[in-house]
Amino acid sequence: MTTTERPERGARHQTSTATVPDTAISITGRTATATRYLLAGIRIALGWIFLWAFLDKLFGLGRGTPAANAWLDGGSPTAGFLGKAASGPFAGVYHSMAGNTVVDALFMTALLGIGTALILGIGMRLAAASGALLTVLMWTAVLPPETNPFMDDHLIYAAVLILLALLGAGTTWGLGRRWAATPLVRRNTWLT
Repeated sequence: MTTTERPERGARHQTSTATVPDTAISITGRTATATRYLLAGIRIALGWIFLWAFLDKLFGLGRGTPAANAWLDGGSPTAGFLGKAASGPFAGVYHSMAGNTVVDALFMTALLGIGTALILGIGMRLAAASGALLTVLMWTAVLPPETNPFMDDHLIYAAVLILLALLGAGTTWGLGRRWAATPLVRRNTWLT
């Protein structure tokens, strides 16, 4: 409204949406700092979930993998879940992959790489894409989920991983800035 225009009598004054800050996008001050630390904490926690799964399957630490089934002792990190727990429309595909040494190696490499990258805050795009792919594949292995028609924690993990990469969560409590400044990453930005 220009200075020459006058509102009609009884008309309500409307605030332009352009002057109202969108707090979901423009976070400043303490809220921005708290958000950065919360995202860093979520990143590290998710990294630990992936890294712990790797360590437990590698050494058979007794949480998810008994000592007798440790990968170092000849056990298969995929035989239990893919061979016995997989259900639904893709069960046959997953059952056929269970215990395969190449699948075992790829799975363990993914767990180690994603977990380490998230904890260190490096390679967030690659870690988020790989982690999202892995968790979505794990979701397809148990379709439909036991307690919901389609939604489960695997899809939430995938979304959070992508969000962490988009928001640059590797720079707080992580080596994201240093990583991005390396010549390798500057030449290959997909590694950020």
